[in-house]
Amino acid sequence: MTPPSRRWMAAVVFISWLCAWARLGVAQPPYRVTWWDAASIGTAGGLALLPHALNLPHGPPPCAPCDPASLPSIDRAALHAFSGGASTASTGLLAGVVGFAGVALLAGQPVAEARTNVVVYVNSIAWAEATSEWVKVLAHRSRPVLYTPAAAGAAAGVDNRRSFPSGHATAAFAAATSYLVIAQRERLPHRTRNAVLLYAGAVAVSALRVTAGQHFPTDVLAGGLLGSGVGWLAAHVHTTGP
Repeated sequence: MTPPSRRWMAAVVFISWLCAWARLGVAQPPYRVTWWDAASIGTAGGLALLPHALNLPHGPPPCAPCDPASLPSIDRAALHAFSGGASTASTGLLAGVVGFAGVALLAGQPVAEARTNVVVYVNSIAWAEATSEWVKVLAHRSRPVLYTPAAAGAAAGVDNRRSFPSGHATAAFAAATSYLVIAQRERLPHRTRNAVLLYAGAVAVSALRVTAGQHFPTDVLAGGLLGSGVGWLAAHVHTTGP
Protein backbone atom coordinates (compact mmCIF):
# COMPACT_ATOMS: atom_id res chain seq x y z
CA MET A 1 0.00 0.00 0.00
CA THR A 2 1.13 3.58 -0.57
CA PRO A 3 2.30 5.74 2.40
CA PRO A 4 -0.95 7.81 2.50
CA SER A 5 -3.05 4.63 2.58
CA ARG A 6 -0.94 3.21 5.39
CA ARG A 7 -1.48 6.40 7.40
CA TRP A 8 -5.23 6.19 6.90
CA MET A 9 -5.28 2.53 7.86
CA ALA A 10 -3.32 3.34 11.02
CA ALA A 11 -5.93 5.98 11.82
CA VAL A 12 -8.72 3.41 11.44
CA VAL A 13 -7.01 1.08 13.89
CA PHE A 14 -6.28 3.89 16.35
CA ILE A 15 -9.87 5.16 16.37
CA SER A 16 -11.20 1.64 16.86
CA TRP A 17 -8.89 1.11 19.83
CA LEU A 18 -9.96 4.41 21.39
CA CYS A 19 -13.64 3.50 21.10
CA ALA A 20 -13.11 0.16 22.81
CA TRP A 21 -10.62 1.26 25.48
CA ALA A 22 -12.84 4.18 26.49
CA ARG A 23 -15.10 1.61 28.18
CA LEU A 24 -12.34 -0.43 29.79
CA GLY A 25 -12.94 0.71 33.35
CA VAL A 26 -16.74 0.44 33.20
CA ALA A 27 -18.35 -2.72 34.51
CA GLN A 28 -20.53 -4.20 31.80
CA PRO A 29 -23.43 -6.62 32.18
CA PRO A 30 -23.12 -9.89 30.25
CA TYR A 31 -24.61 -10.21 26.80
CA ARG A 32 -28.01 -11.81 26.42
CA VAL A 33 -28.96 -13.65 23.24
CA THR A 34 -32.43 -14.66 22.07
CA TRP A 35 -34.09 -16.15 19.02
CA TRP A 36 -34.02 -12.65 17.58
CA ASP A 37 -30.28 -13.08 17.18
CA ALA A 38 -30.84 -16.06 14.90
CA ALA A 39 -33.29 -13.97 12.90
CA SER A 40 -30.78 -11.11 12.75
CA ILE A 41 -27.97 -13.36 11.50
CA GLY A 42 -30.26 -15.00 8.96
CA THR A 43 -31.50 -11.63 7.69
CA ALA A 44 -27.99 -10.27 7.36
CA GLY A 45 -26.84 -13.41 5.57
CA GLY A 46 -29.74 -13.20 3.14
CA LEU A 47 -29.07 -9.53 2.44
CA ALA A 48 -25.39 -10.29 1.83
CA LEU A 49 -26.24 -13.00 -0.71
CA LEU A 50 -29.04 -11.11 -2.48
CA PRO A 51 -26.83 -8.93 -4.73
CA HIS A 52 -25.12 -12.06 -6.04
CA ALA A 53 -28.41 -13.91 -6.51
CA LEU A 54 -29.84 -10.95 -8.45
CA ASN A 55 -26.58 -10.42 -10.36
CA LEU A 56 -26.33 -6.81 -9.20
CA PRO A 57 -25.42 -4.19 -10.22
CA HIS A 58 -27.21 -4.35 -13.56
CA GLY A 59 -26.04 -2.63 -16.69
CA PRO A 60 -22.65 -2.13 -18.31
CA PRO A 61 -19.66 -0.75 -16.43
CA PRO A 62 -19.36 3.05 -16.38
CA CYS A 63 -16.33 2.72 -18.63
CA ALA A 64 -14.20 -0.03 -20.20
CA PRO A 65 -11.43 0.76 -20.50
CA CYS A 66 -11.54 3.55 -17.95
CA ASP A 67 -9.14 6.49 -17.90
CA PRO A 68 -6.53 6.14 -15.13
CA ALA A 69 -6.22 9.93 -15.09
CA SER A 70 -9.73 10.08 -13.61
CA LEU A 71 -8.54 8.31 -10.46
CA PRO A 72 -7.18 9.99 -7.34
CA SER A 73 -3.40 9.79 -7.25
CA ILE A 74 -3.50 7.36 -4.32
CA ASP A 75 -5.47 4.92 -6.49
CA ARG A 76 -3.40 5.33 -9.66
CA ALA A 77 -0.42 4.01 -7.73
CA ALA A 78 -2.15 0.62 -7.45
CA LEU A 79 -2.73 -0.02 -11.15
CA HIS A 80 0.66 -1.64 -11.67
CA ALA A 81 0.09 -4.31 -9.01
CA PHE A 82 -1.72 -7.49 -10.05
CA SER A 83 -0.99 -10.83 -8.38
CA GLY A 84 -3.08 -13.98 -8.35
CA GLY A 85 -1.04 -15.31 -5.45
CA ALA A 86 -1.78 -12.21 -3.38
CA SER A 87 -5.50 -12.63 -4.05
CA THR A 88 -5.43 -16.22 -2.80
CA ALA A 89 -3.32 -15.24 0.19
CA SER A 90 -5.72 -12.44 1.13
CA THR A 91 -8.65 -14.85 1.25
CA GLY A 92 -6.70 -17.37 3.30
CA LEU A 93 -5.52 -14.70 5.71
CA LEU A 94 -9.05 -13.33 6.06
CA ALA A 95 -10.27 -16.80 7.04
CA GLY A 96 -7.49 -16.92 9.61
CA VAL A 97 -8.41 -13.51 11.08
CA VAL A 98 -12.11 -14.32 11.34
CA GLY A 99 -11.47 -17.81 12.70
CA PHE A 100 -8.83 -16.73 15.22
CA ALA A 101 -11.09 -13.99 16.61
CA GLY A 102 -13.94 -16.48 17.01
CA VAL A 103 -11.76 -19.03 18.81
CA ALA A 104 -10.19 -16.34 21.03
CA LEU A 105 -13.66 -15.34 22.22
CA LEU A 106 -14.04 -18.80 23.75
CA ALA A 107 -10.86 -18.60 25.83
CA GLY A 108 -11.40 -19.01 29.56
CA GLN A 109 -15.15 -18.47 29.31
CA PRO A 110 -17.97 -20.53 30.81
CA VAL A 111 -20.00 -22.30 28.15
CA ALA A 112 -22.97 -19.92 28.38
CA GLU A 113 -20.88 -16.77 28.07
CA ALA A 114 -18.73 -18.24 25.31
CA ARG A 115 -21.87 -19.03 23.35
CA THR A 116 -23.28 -15.52 23.72
CA ASN A 117 -19.95 -13.94 22.78
CA VAL A 118 -19.79 -15.96 19.57
CA VAL A 119 -23.39 -15.13 18.68
CA VAL A 120 -22.69 -11.40 19.07
CA TYR A 121 -19.50 -11.81 17.04
CA VAL A 122 -21.27 -13.63 14.20
CA ASN A 123 -23.93 -10.90 14.18
CA SER A 124 -21.19 -8.31 13.72
CA ILE A 125 -19.57 -10.14 10.82
CA ALA A 126 -22.88 -10.87 9.13
CA TRP A 127 -24.07 -7.27 9.19
CA ALA A 128 -20.67 -5.98 8.10
CA GLU A 129 -20.83 -8.27 5.06
CA ALA A 130 -24.43 -7.31 4.27
CA THR A 131 -23.63 -3.61 4.48
CA SER A 132 -20.52 -4.00 2.35
CA GLU A 133 -22.37 -5.89 -0.40
CA TRP A 134 -25.09 -3.26 -0.74
CA VAL A 135 -22.64 -0.37 -0.71
CA LYS A 136 -20.85 -2.15 -3.56
CA VAL A 137 -24.11 -2.23 -5.53
CA LEU A 138 -24.85 1.43 -4.88
CA ALA A 139 -21.30 2.60 -5.59
CA HIS A 140 -21.01 0.49 -8.79
CA ARG A 141 -17.28 1.20 -8.93
CA SER A 142 -15.06 -0.50 -11.48
CA ARG A 143 -12.20 -2.67 -10.27
CA PRO A 144 -8.62 -1.82 -11.25
CA VAL A 145 -8.65 -4.30 -14.16
CA LEU A 146 -11.11 -2.06 -16.02
CA TYR A 147 -8.45 0.66 -16.06
CA THR A 148 -6.03 -1.56 -17.96
CA PRO A 149 -5.75 -2.95 -21.52
CA ALA A 150 -7.47 -6.11 -20.22
CA ALA A 151 -10.69 -4.13 -19.71
CA ALA A 152 -12.41 -5.36 -22.87
CA GLY A 153 -12.32 -8.98 -21.73
CA ALA A 154 -13.23 -8.15 -18.14
CA ALA A 155 -16.08 -5.73 -18.78
CA ALA A 156 -18.76 -8.42 -18.86
CA GLY A 157 -17.99 -9.67 -15.36
CA VAL A 158 -20.46 -8.23 -12.87
CA ASP A 159 -17.99 -8.70 -10.04
CA ASN A 160 -15.62 -6.27 -11.76
CA ARG A 161 -18.12 -3.53 -10.93
CA ARG A 162 -18.07 -4.25 -7.18
CA SER A 163 -14.83 -2.62 -6.19
CA PHE A 164 -15.97 -0.19 -3.47
CA PRO A 165 -15.63 -0.99 -0.63
CA SER A 166 -13.38 -4.00 -0.19
CA GLY A 167 -15.41 -6.84 1.32
CA HIS A 168 -12.25 -8.53 2.58
CA ALA A 169 -11.14 -5.38 4.44
CA THR A 170 -14.65 -4.87 5.81
CA ALA A 171 -14.86 -8.38 7.23
CA ALA A 172 -11.31 -8.35 8.62
CA PHE A 173 -11.74 -5.06 10.47
CA ALA A 174 -15.21 -6.04 11.66
CA ALA A 175 -13.71 -9.21 13.14
CA ALA A 176 -10.87 -7.35 14.85
CA THR A 177 -13.05 -4.57 16.23
CA SER A 178 -15.93 -6.72 17.45
CA TYR A 179 -13.41 -9.04 19.11
CA LEU A 180 -11.81 -6.08 20.88
CA VAL A 181 -15.11 -4.70 22.17
CA ILE A 182 -16.30 -8.10 23.39
CA ALA A 183 -12.93 -9.03 24.89
CA GLN A 184 -12.71 -5.77 26.83
CA ARG A 185 -16.26 -6.17 28.11
CA GLU A 186 -15.62 -9.75 29.25
CA ARG A 187 -12.02 -9.14 30.40
CA LEU A 188 -10.81 -12.03 28.30
CA PRO A 189 -7.23 -13.25 28.75
CA HIS A 190 -4.58 -12.07 26.28
CA ARG A 191 -7.03 -9.58 24.77
CA THR A 192 -4.39 -6.94 24.03
CA ARG A 193 -2.06 -9.40 22.31
CA ASN A 194 -4.92 -10.93 20.34
CA ALA A 195 -6.26 -7.55 19.26
CA VAL A 196 -2.82 -6.49 18.02
CA LEU A 197 -2.54 -9.69 16.00
CA LEU A 198 -6.03 -9.28 14.58
CA TYR A 199 -5.53 -5.68 13.51
CA ALA A 200 -2.16 -6.56 11.99
CA GLY A 201 -3.89 -9.35 10.08
CA ALA A 202 -6.64 -6.98 8.92
CA VAL A 203 -4.07 -4.48 7.62
CA ALA A 204 -2.24 -7.31 5.84
CA VAL A 205 -5.48 -8.53 4.24
CA SER A 206 -6.13 -5.00 2.96
CA ALA A 207 -2.61 -4.61 1.59
CA LEU A 208 -2.85 -7.95 -0.21
CA ARG A 209 -6.13 -6.92 -1.87
CA VAL A 210 -4.38 -3.89 -3.35
CA THR A 211 -1.34 -5.93 -4.36
CA ALA A 212 -3.62 -8.45 -6.02
CA GLY A 213 -5.18 -5.74 -8.16
CA GLN A 214 -8.62 -6.51 -6.76
CA HIS A 215 -9.10 -3.12 -5.11
CA PHE A 216 -7.84 0.43 -4.99
CA PRO A 217 -6.36 1.82 -1.75
CA THR A 218 -9.49 3.90 -1.21
CA ASP A 219 -11.58 0.70 -1.45
CA VAL A 220 -9.71 -0.96 1.40
CA LEU A 221 -9.68 2.24 3.44
CA ALA A 222 -13.45 2.47 3.12
CA GLY A 223 -13.75 -1.22 3.98
CA GLY A 224 -11.62 -0.72 7.08
CA LEU A 225 -13.77 2.17 8.25
CA LEU A 226 -17.01 0.38 7.47
CA GLY A 227 -15.95 -2.87 9.12
CA SER A 228 -14.64 -1.09 12.21
CA GLY A 229 -17.85 0.91 12.52
CA VAL A 230 -20.22 -2.02 12.10
CA GLY A 231 -18.07 -4.28 14.29
CA TRP A 232 -18.01 -1.72 17.08
CA LEU A 233 -21.70 -0.86 16.80
CA ALA A 234 -22.98 -4.43 16.71
CA ALA A 235 -20.89 -5.51 19.70
CA HIS A 236 -21.48 -2.26 21.61
CA VAL A 237 -25.26 -1.98 21.42
CA HIS A 238 -26.18 -5.66 21.62
CA THR A 239 -28.81 -6.54 24.21
CA THR A 240 -27.40 -7.14 27.68
CA GLY A 241 -28.75 -9.01 30.62
CA PRO A 242 -30.52 -7.42 33.59
